[in-house]
Amino acid sequence: MTAINQTGANPNRLKLELTESLLVDNVEDIIEKMFVLKASGVGFSLDDFGTGYSSLTYLKRLPLNQLKIDKSFVRVVLSNPNDVAIVRTIVALAQSLGLGAIAEGVKTEQQRNFLTSIGCHAYQGYFFSRPLPIEDFEAFAQFATLHKIV
Repeated sequence: MTAINQTGANPNRLKLELTESLLVDNVEDIIEKMFVLKASGVGFSLDDFGTGYSSLTYLKRLPLNQLKIDKSFVRVVLSNPNDVAIVRTIVALAQSLGLGAIAEGVKTEQQRNFLTSIGCHAYQGYFFSRPLPIEDFEAFAQFATLHKIV
């Protein structure tokens, strides 16, 4: 909260990503801090969902907004039936809990189309852009906004 207050950042535009491994120690303390931040408008995404401990207990106790589907599942989702089942399950689980789902590592239009078809409408990956220096990102964002790409 101190950083938000000192910078004047809008907490409603901030989403913090937590990895499942972070939740192994001091879970109660982490949950308490998350609720304080959530009350101020900060959102939370559980990163790399499905690759760590994946305790369903965390899902009902944490004030999450989103589950992030790990790129290891997305990478082979078009060719591996097990990964198809896992990704479908993560999206369905997120939806049933009232959470969003975001897929990381999207590299192809086919991957994006599959994810869209199962109800995942948020993505990250090289299909959209490689990491950019801030100046290039600003130009890209301006171009995308002007041409209604985003």
